[in-house]
Amino acid sequence: MTIVAVAGFCVFLLVLAFLLPRASRRVERGGSGVLGVGRRAGSKAPGPLGRLLQKPFSKSQKAVHKSGSAGRRGRSKLPF
Repeated sequence: MTIVAVAGFCVFLLVLAFLLPRASRRVERGGSGVLGVGRRAGSKAPGPLGRLLQKPFSKSQKAVHKSGSAGRRGRSKLPF
């Protein structure tokens, strides 16, 4: 369920970044903040378990940043 939610948010952010590049930065930071809370909570576990629990959140954060930047980059390549 979480994977579907993150993938849906990435698609939404990609479209938003293409249509409204400046407004998409705020949405991207908001999504990244929510994922950062999960990442910090997972890292509180001791030892290797903490690294294992924070990894899905850090990968999701990376995907959110990539989709936002891809939308803005695509917009900047338009001829008009």
